[in-house]
Amino acid sequence: MAIHRRRHHHHNTHNRFRYLIPAISVISAAILILYGFISLLAPSPDHPHHLVRRKTSDDDSLLVHSLFKVPISGGMGNDRSLWNTRMSKFYFGCSNASNKFPKVETVTYPNRYLLIATSGGLNQQRTGITDAVVAARILNATLVVPKLDQKSFWKDASTFSEIFDVDWFISHLSRDVKVIKELPKKGGKIWTPYNMRVPRKCNERCYQIRVLPVLLKKHAVQLSKFDYRLSNKLETDLQKLRCRVNYHALRFTDPINKMGQKLVNQMRKMGKHYVALHLRFEPDMLAFSGCYYGGGEKERKELGKIRKRWKTLHSNNPDKERRQGRCPLTPEEVGLMLRALGYSKDVHLYVASGEVYGGDDTLAPLRALFPNIHSKDTIAPKEELEPFSSFSSRMAALDFIVCDESDVFVTNNNGNMAKILAGRRRYFGHKPTIRPNAKKLYRLFLNRENTTWEEFSSRVRTHQRGFMGEPKEVRPGRGEFHENPATCICEDPEAKSKLESLPRKFGKNNLIDPTDESLVPDQDTENESEPLDQDQDEDDDLIGPQFQHLVNDTSLDDDPLISELPELEELLSD
Repeated sequence: MAIHRRRHHHHNTHNRFRYLIPAISVISAAILILYGFISLLAPSPDHPHHLVRRKTSDDDSLLVHSLFKVPISGGMGNDRSLWNTRMSKFYFGCSNASNKFPKVETVTYPNRYLLIATSGGLNQQRTGITDAVVAARILNATLVVPKLDQKSFWKDASTFSEIFDVDWFISHLSRDVKVIKELPKKGGKIWTPYNMRVPRKCNERCYQIRVLPVLLKKHAVQLSKFDYRLSNKLETDLQKLRCRVNYHALRFTDPINKMGQKLVNQMRKMGKHYVALHLRFEPDMLAFSGCYYGGGEKERKELGKIRKRWKTLHSNNPDKERRQGRCPLTPEEVGLMLRALGYSKDVHLYVASGEVYGGDDTLAPLRALFPNIHSKDTIAPKEELEPFSSFSSRMAALDFIVCDESDVFVTNNNGNMAKILAGRRRYFGHKPTIRPNAKKLYRLFLNRENTTWEEFSSRVRTHQRGFMGEPKEVRPGRGEFHENPATCICEDPEAKSKLESLPRKFGKNNLIDPTDESLVPDQDTENESEPLDQDQDEDDDLIGPQFQHLVNDTSLDDDPLISELPELEELLSD
């Protein structure tokens, strides 16, 4: 009987399994069909943030559904307000000398020769060349064409005449400073100048106290490591001389200009407008900054090894550096900022950058946001770039030209190229120059998974006020003179009365013409406006302690006998 019951139970179990297997198959098929249907409705790869990885440790992560979805198209790529700065038509570059500025022949003393040995990469050297002319004028000396740095981090053997048009340089400055190509011989023999160095931010009195007595005794003096050796605060005519040098006398050689213009023309063929991005996301830059981007132990070891190159750098708290806005944005974050500002995904992007940390994997999110990404190497034949490719300064000069000619320039750090181009673009019509407000944007990027795209883009536009290259965006005296040449920017006589009659919508310094529809602020952001001065007061905080010697320090300007600040590698040059 027991055996019969066991057989009956086994028979019933077998019947249940016989019906269960088809049921499981039907359910599995239904799940697969449902999954396929959901996949069709899910966002395309153009929505790279539909699923966001929330870091829980270096080794594990959790996929979290996010409200944050970048629109497939969206943006206002053809909106004219994206390609012009507000009220720029009322401002223009002006650098002519006043009637009080004596002619060169009346102030240049015989047997006084000033030589300059520049420091760093192309743009750091450019600041040195510009200031060298002014230093020669202060000392009433003849300037010998500056020597370019050939031994620093960049290791470029190019001479001045291989980068810049030396004859144009000499002739254009002939009314301001006497410039010669070589130091004359002394008694038929080569004359070795006396070598010395001046402090950073050295003002007129500083040069007269420190250099002039030596020059009177030795007659030929060479100032070495000449970068940022001149105060930001000088009398108006000397400031304007700086501008005449930087924006008019310093002209690239014909081969560089022609190749640069070819690159610009190629970008113009692809679309009506283009954006140039100085990405500055190379391994050495990230190592130097001491920032961390979530790459775990591998990233810490790789960047830590590079960081050992600079023995003067102290250890940073990476999280604090990011919170304080002292780290370059990732390529993805730069792309999100631009999309939020209104630039559509079909905009063509020229990327001026060396080796990007993480390579194609790091660039992939930016490429998803802006598929039309270009560089020198992608738009020019290899054989055309070959004469330049072995020289870092000449390659940097090509990027400089394309960035300068761009409709919009975006800088991802506040190094020398960014400063020089920002000032130049202000001088020549206030062409839009976007500098990320990294301190404010960091918080947005950190919490974006819980934010809708509309909220995110609204906040980005709010935080970027005062960081877009607008006229009078930076108060006179703030930042390096090369970045903010306020003395050399004049205001149209009619502008002041027009500006004063306009309502103040964006805080006390940022004004809008209510008759220009393209300038009306987004309704979502108007109520969130913040005083421009608030962000500008934090401007010095955007750069870490290791970068402070590159930022204007008025206390240094006021002391003509300042001591030498620690020297660092010229990494921030380009």
